[in-house]
Amino acid sequence: MTAAPRKLPATIDETLSLLAAADYLADRSLATVLFLALKMGRPLFLEGEAGVGKTEIAKVLSATLGRRLIRLQCYEGLDVAAAVYEWNYAAQMIAIRLAEAEGTVDRDRVSHDIFSERFLIKRPLLQALEPDPLGAPVLLIDEIDRTDEAFEAFLLEVLADFQVTIPELGTVKAEHPPIVVVTSNRTREVHDALKRRCLYHWVGYPNAQRELQIVRAKVPGIAKALSEQIVAFVQALRKEDLFKAPGVAETLDWAGALTELNVVALDPATVSDTLGVLLKYQDDIARIEGSKAKDLLNAVRAELRAAE
Repeated sequence: MTAAPRKLPATIDETLSLLAAADYLADRSLATVLFLALKMGRPLFLEGEAGVGKTEIAKVLSATLGRRLIRLQCYEGLDVAAAVYEWNYAAQMIAIRLAEAEGTVDRDRVSHDIFSERFLIKRPLLQALEPDPLGAPVLLIDEIDRTDEAFEAFLLEVLADFQVTIPELGTVKAEHPPIVVVTSNRTREVHDALKRRCLYHWVGYPNAQRELQIVRAKVPGIAKALSEQIVAFVQALRKEDLFKAPGVAETLDWAGALTELNVVALDPATVSDTLGVLLKYQDDIARIEGSKAKDLLNAVRAELRAAE
């Protein structure tokens, strides 16, 4: 259930507390840029590897601020009809046929009627510009790097002026601009013109201490020793030459899976058997399973013993 609407955080420390209230354990640099984005009313552009928690920030803001979350999932070929609006052509055709059956010959009136708001299908970007009793919504533009440059160019008007132009109706401008979070996995470079309209932050992998806190917060009841081994193993795994290193999302999935299996401590067989939860490419799994997993686990155990 969405929380009751609340005021935006007044300080960086309040921003940290806001995120922590939803078990999102951010570092101070992220909290700082998020606080500034909220304070200045600027979009926040988050870039980083997949699975590091970029999308989750928008979800946390929606939940903790009690605002509606509007998500635009980007993909190749995304256009204005899917992102902003389109006309309900079937309903328009019915209206035209009814007007003809009634003997209406005023073409201007019919044209005005069928291009009125009741025939308008509002997509995420247009929805985000509408007034909301809960306050300005959180608009998540997820994985912008999957779209093309033409769509990026269209977004410039939205992110600069929080408005869109509908030729048949005119310009729709937000009375209260939405809280905008734009994410990118950096599969391609996003144009500077779009980035200039945003505040920027690179979301990297957390250090071992923070990742351990995240695991214990998100996987309640996990054994202390197991959580330490999981985090140390994942941290070591990210140093290997992999096609796709595991993100925090994969760490949490693995921790949850091992807990479901009633594992209390890692062993080479269990690691090899569950690598498909942690790694998503067969070449990576083949490189790590077996003797390599055993060597990594032995190194992790030695490291943890030395730290005691």
